[in-house]
Amino acid sequence: MPAADPALSAFLTGLAFGLALAVPVGPIGLLCIRRSLEDGFAVGFATGLGAAVADAGYGAVAAFGLTAVSAFLLSWQDTLALVGGGLLLWLGLASWRARPATAAAVSRARRPLVAFGQTAVLTAGNPQTVLTFAALVGGLGVGIAGGEADWGPAAALVAGVFLGSAGWWLVLAGGVAGLLRGRLGEGRILWLNRAAGAVIAGFGLVAVGRGLGMF
Repeated sequence: MPAADPALSAFLTGLAFGLALAVPVGPIGLLCIRRSLEDGFAVGFATGLGAAVADAGYGAVAAFGLTAVSAFLLSWQDTLALVGGGLLLWLGLASWRARPATAAAVSRARRPLVAFGQTAVLTAGNPQTVLTFAALVGGLGVGIAGGEADWGPAAALVAGVFLGSAGWWLVLAGGVAGLLRGRLGEGRILWLNRAAGAVIAGFGLVAVGRGLGMF
């Protein structure tokens, strides 16, 4: 039997890995759901896409052997955790205080870019993710190391991670915006906002505690 194409194998592995990173419900998932309900598909998908880009960026750091970048990020992980935790606390408070009746009024044309930037920063605030990618790259043997370039499989892995993660956010934002938006009363949306805000703020407290060395 012919040997499997290493680039295809790396791509499929990255696809599955990106999906596995995105699917568990965390602060980004809650933000995506809430924004898809209140602001529509574009803002909800942009929220998830920011996380997908950051995940792919960490995958690139590991796959292309950017050890200096990896070391720099890890050396600043406590500060990044504090920044990310502070942003989560702010977003959690904003979600708790949000009123459904004013959601449409505050939505602006540039809001998707803001949503994208916020979640990219939040995801980048966890540089330990690069260690997970490094383990994956080492297991597959697709990285750029020892002066021997293996660009094809490495690039395929990064592309797979991005598309796997982005695919999930596309489905989630599209499903929530298409099936639930406009079908929930203001009272339910208000309580959803408060529940999401409390959980997001909880994630923020954990991140701040990690940055302070409490965990």
